[in-house]
This record gives sequence, C-alpha cells and structure tokens, in this order.
Amino acid sequence: MKISPLEIRQQEFTKKMRGFDPDEVQSFLESLADEVQRLSEDNDTLKSEVENLTEQINEYKKIEKNLQDTLLKAQENSTKSFEAAKKQTSLMLKEAELKAAQIIEKARESTNDIRNAVVNLREEKDLIIAKLKAIVNSQANLLELKVERAGEEKSAGKKTDDSNKMDIDLNDILNKIL
Repeated sequence: MKISPLEIRQQEFTKKMRGFDPDEVQSFLESLADEVQRLSEDNDTLKSEVENLTEQINEYKKIEKNLQDTLLKAQENSTKSFEAAKKQTSLMLKEAELKAAQIIEKARESTNDIRNAVVNLREEKDLIIAKLKAIVNSQANLLELKVERAGEEKSAGKKTDDSNKMDIDLNDILNKIL
C-alpha cells in the first residue's frame, strides 16, 4: 500500500483515555510526512536520472553498433584491398616473368643468329682465301712461265732483262694478303 505525505499529515487517530500525547504524535507524523516527501522527491529524481541514463545507454548502444558495423566494413574492405593487392602483385610477377622469358628467348635467338653469322663469315673468309690462293697460284704460274720464257730467250740471245732476278715466293704473297 502506498502512503503519500499528505495522507500521513491528515491521518487522525481515535482518542482514548490515557493514549499518546496528541502533539507528540502530530509532530512525529509531520516529521514522518516530511521524510516520506523527501524520499518521494529523491525517488522521482532518481527515476528521472535512470530514464536519462537509460536513454544515454540506448544512444551509446546505437553508437557501439554503428562503430562495430563500421569496423566490420573497414575490416572487410581492408581484406578485399589486401587480396586485390596480392592478386595484382601476383599478376605483375607473372607478367614480369613472362617478359623476362621473352627477353631471354630473344637473346638466345640473337646469340644463335650471331653464331650463324660468324660461321657464315668464317666460311666466306675461307672461300675468299681459297679463291685468292687460286688466283695467286695461277698468277705465280704465269709469272714463272714468263720468267722461264725470258730465260730461254736470253739464252737464245735476245734482249737481256733483269727478269731472272725475280724469285717468286708464293707463301710471302699469301701472308701479305691475309
């Protein structure tokens, strides 16, 4: 049963003989009413504070939920960004490896082309040297024939010449050419 301060103040008791002092009872009821009123006001104040704090708690819970959602989204975005960066790095590495393999293959092809060109040039050099030797040999043979004829003509008494001083050194000519 709920008693208000006003009910305490207005409470009246039946009078009997040799009962309590009415002034003391009234004074006690007044002080009791004051105390109940103060407690009631304190209770109202506390209820108001509880309502305010409950509202704040609800707001904080909303903020906490928003923060949790934001944090979760940030983690998801971070994970997605990390995965995307990882994929991109992997793709770049594969692309770099492919380019490196292509460069190495081109270098091998160039090396083979250069080797083939060197072999061809050596073969051409050997062919040219062989042709030059053949030409020098044929020219030397012609000169030897002319020297022999000149020697025969000299012995036959015709025109004298310094032709017999010509000793042809075929190897010396070839060495000078090469």
